[in-house]
Amino acid sequence: QVQLVESGGGLVQAGGSLTLSCAASGRTFSSSAMGWFRQAPGKEREFVATINWSGGSTYYADSVKGRFTTSRDNAKNTVYLQMNSLKPEDTAVYYCAARTGSIAYRAYEYHYWGQGTQVTVSS
Repeated sequence: QVQLVESGGGLVQAGGSLTLSCAASGRTFSSSAMGWFRQAPGKEREFVATINWSGGSTYYADSVKGRFTTSRDNAKNTVYLQMNSLKPEDTAVYYCAARTGSIAYRAYEYHYWGQGTQVTVSS
């Protein structure tokens, strides 16, 4: 069992930066692949980024590639999403998720989810 709690969301101007954190509890965090997803009002949840258990492998959605970076600290049971050059279209509720096994970009492949944190980017 893994419990996830996101933090770090907020209101930022376009071009600004935010760092989201996802704190995990449970013995399996260090062996879990982690993912970031987001959902804007009236839209489906979409993949943002994923990172494998060691942090050595990452994968990003084209819409955030070059602007967002995900990393993890297994000693702190925490995964991060550094978001730079934010755009109004990045506005959404951001979720972290965990799964056993390799990285994945489909939401249904993740077993555990956080409650989400709101990110709002003003123009």
